[in-house]
Amino acid sequence: MIRLNDETPLEVLNEIKQGDMVTDTFSKTGLVENIEMTDDGLYRIYQFTLVTGRVIVLKK
Repeated sequence: MIRLNDETPLEVLNEIKQGDMVTDTFSKTGLVENIEMTDDGLYRIYQFTLVTGRVIVLKK
């Protein structure tokens, strides 16, 4: 299981793929269904949609 938080290295975030088990250490845990990465010029925004429908968003 991969823990997603502000301290997660970029190398780990870039290696996550569909089907990986992730958690935000609070209430969102599950398999990754979809991954979206956008760059707004200041931050890279990672949005992980889980099979449960919940979404984990990280800014790096």
